Amino acid sequence: MDMSTNEQIQAKAVIQLNKIIKIYGKSTVPVQALKGINLEIFPGEYVSIKGPSGSGKSTLLNILGCLDTATAGEYYLDGAPTQELTSTEQADIRNHKIGFVFQSFKLLPRMSAIQNVELSLVYGGVTKQERRQKAEAIMERVGLGDRKDHQPNELSGGQQQRVAIARALINDPAIILADEPTGNLDSESAKGIMDLLDQLNKEGKTIIIVTHEDFIAAHTDRQITMRDGLIVDDKRGNHARFEN
Repeated sequence: MDMSTNEQIQAKAVIQLNKIIKIYGKSTVPVQALKGINLEIFPGEYVSIKGPSGSGKSTLLNILGCLDTATAGEYYLDGAPTQELTSTEQADIRNHKIGFVFQSFKLLPRMSAIQNVELSLVYGGVTKQERRQKAEAIMERVGLGDRKDHQPNELSGGQQQRVAIARALINDPAIILADEPTGNLDSESAKGIMDLLDQLNKEGKTIIIVTHEDFIAAHTDRQITMRDGLIVDDKRGNHARFEN
């Protein structure tokens, strides 16, 4: 979703980071992965975060997704502080506000595709019938209605990633965080996944992608570059959608 400068000024940031620092380890030589990150992301933005290995981009994504907490600084999600959240409250955010897509798919091998998609609804207390109805609708949405009963090892890499996206969408989150979502895919499968993320963004989802691929970063409307735990570039525009 493209937003004009005026619209962004009027909109309230869905994500706001103030001087975020992350330090790992308690040895004599601790590692400072993030060195004071300031960042605002607005509803409906399509953002990529790129940088070399060790730049801090995955650490940043984990903090955004409440999978990890900052050592210092402030993180506001929908205007609410996250620093003092309990583990239960963090889990609630992950279940309802944020959907995750990982490079390695993270599907449970002994469950069918649709059972993998249903899983987060089990913990939400949704009835079996409603879980199945929602999961079937989402599987159709990602183009896998005829593969819902297949095991993960019976699906291609691209199909497994579509299952992972369906799982991320099942609770209708406003934000999707994707960590190298095309990293294990061939170019044709990668195109299909990016086409799907494009469409989700057009429908209003805020999407943040971590990638080391310039062509994936160029595909988004806003490109953030990290190096050595810092944001060194942040630009909008000049995105290059895949051509059919």
